[in-house]
Amino acid sequence: MTSETSGTAGSGAADLRILRDEEWDVWYDTLLRAFGGVPEPAEERALWRDLVPFARALGAWDGDTLVGTAGAFDFRLTVPGGASVPAAGVTTVSVAATHRRRGLLTALMRRQLDDVRAWGEPLAVLTASEPAIYGRFGYGAATFGVNAEVDTTRVTLSVPDGTDGVRLRYADPGAAGAVCEAVYARQVPRRAGMLARRPGWERMPLLDPPSARDGGSPLQCVLAERDGEVTGYARFRVNPRASVSGHDGQVVVQDVEGLDPATEAALWRFLYGIDLTSSVVMRGRPVDESWQYLVSDLRRCELRVRDALFVRLVEVGEALAARTYQAPVDVVLEVEDAFCPWNAGRWRLTGDPKGARCARTEDAPDLALSVRELGAAYLGGVSLAALAGAGRVRELRQGALTGTSVAFGSGAGAPWLPHGF
Repeated sequence: MTSETSGTAGSGAADLRILRDEEWDVWYDTLLRAFGGVPEPAEERALWRDLVPFARALGAWDGDTLVGTAGAFDFRLTVPGGASVPAAGVTTVSVAATHRRRGLLTALMRRQLDDVRAWGEPLAVLTASEPAIYGRFGYGAATFGVNAEVDTTRVTLSVPDGTDGVRLRYADPGAAGAVCEAVYARQVPRRAGMLARRPGWERMPLLDPPSARDGGSPLQCVLAERDGEVTGYARFRVNPRASVSGHDGQVVVQDVEGLDPATEAALWRFLYGIDLTSSVVMRGRPVDESWQYLVSDLRRCELRVRDALFVRLVEVGEALAARTYQAPVDVVLEVEDAFCPWNAGRWRLTGDPKGARCARTEDAPDLALSVRELGAAYLGGVSLAALAGAGRVRELRQGALTGTSVAFGSGAGAPWLPHGF
């Protein structure tokens, strides 16, 4: 479930308190109403009840009426260099339409970031359908995803050597869940932005209520094997549409993971070649994913890019020291952070591919930026140089920008958020 809001900042007050067990249903119903009031399938509602940590969930009460919600999962996020860093996964944020412009969203964000700091988590992350909202609280868009619809009647694949040696077989999605999770776990340290699965989260990709299929088949799964080892998987649906010219089915991709180029290519070739279909539809894939370099005609893939994960540095020093840097860097950053003033001021960052240190300093600053821009650049998917071109980063020492921007790169592929929350 993405983190959203239907309220805006203003003035006013509400009673904020931790969610109690007996308040779950009214809390969740209040959230759903803010998203339009469409009820979710019973199995999805039950899973969210299991996953949401009550001790990290907030309710905003106006007397006896619940008018706002917010929660924060306890995730671990891969950062450049492969380390897994504690991160609060902000979610289930809403303000009732009857209580807009009373400061409830600001109050919820204020309390939540104070809590995240107290929990010792240096990062907060979220997704949003209204991206303009969260910048004022210090969140910057740090990863992006590709949506595409590939015309498989006119697009072919050129696959690498070894692809024909990959064996594919259908498997029941539930029965194959454990082996798929093992592949996913091996992928997590390879790409910044990926989330390690906490217990229970392995159930999320297997949710398959008929109401969510949009006319498609039940969830299907194919495993890829090399030398008897599962090296990848694809989970997908087929929508067997028909037209006056014949079958015009869609393959709707949910997940594709491969541990090596041949496995990835074999899975994509399979998806492109399913009988009685003419297109492959995907959402939120990595912006540099391999299939884009295998296709014969990228223009017929209708690529669209949109924001995915927003990152907020809760503790600037700890967060910057937790990742590595793809080139040596020694820079003093002047950080602006009005919402979390403990971050404001000068920080000296020294680092390289082996590690980093970041501490307070009184030395003259080399670059000036807000914590929002620091969050956008943190995972290496948005360059400091590009932000400087937009006037969001100021170079105070000549030459400091280029070297620091290179150092902040991810170095191992574009960062990617594999699933929402």
